[in-house]
Amino acid sequence: MSIKQSLTQVQQRIDDAKRRYGRESDHVTLLAVSKTRSAEELQQAVQAGQHCFGENYLQEALDKIEALQQHALEWHFIGPIQSNKTRAIAESFQWVHSVDRLKIAQRLSEQRPPHLPPLNICLQVNVDNETSKSGCSLEALPELVAQVVTLPNLHLRGLMAIPQAQTEFEQQRHSFRRLRVVMRELQQQGYQLDTLSMGMSGDLEAAIAEGATIVRIGTDIFGSRKYSNTSEEK
Repeated sequence: MSIKQSLTQVQQRIDDAKRRYGRESDHVTLLAVSKTRSAEELQQAVQAGQHCFGENYLQEALDKIEALQQHALEWHFIGPIQSNKTRAIAESFQWVHSVDRLKIAQRLSEQRPPHLPPLNICLQVNVDNETSKSGCSLEALPELVAQVVTLPNLHLRGLMAIPQAQTEFEQQRHSFRRLRVVMRELQQQGYQLDTLSMGMSGDLEAAIAEGATIVRIGTDIFGSRKYSNTSEEK
């Protein structure tokens, strides 16, 4: 199946889920997770109408951003962030989904070039308290939100999560519901949040049922990931 055909199928799944769960009037952005994929593969996706791409590995992403600079694309950094990578991320991306501590947010704010608009930020939340995953705990989230919203050059848009993998639909919804509930609580406290980045190839329907505004899809667009021994931060 071609990348164009795969994109069409994924978009149909999104549209079907929106209808099924009463979200027809809501916009759900399809973020193509393109880590380990070549610039040529991304070019095929662009030609099929895809313009938002999510990357995990910084140097790989920078190479693709340069190779595809003639297109008006929106680049999202969605991987773990090391302190020594924040400057390049602040300079090259429009969105960052994986901020989980104040130090990283401060560095992104300080290093965002003044000629660029504020960097759109999602705070990554470890909704299932998995020790193997990054993310702020639900308990620590309110304090982190209060700190991040004061930083110049950042625009706190919402929350991101990668819940524990589940095969049962209702179990998938349960983790996503936690994120939706905590964002509603933050909104009720006056924070202007509008983004829930959650849902991947295996659980996008459950995420949309619980209010996802960005779904991050890789495998169902590009196929199984291609890793090499030289992939940065594999």
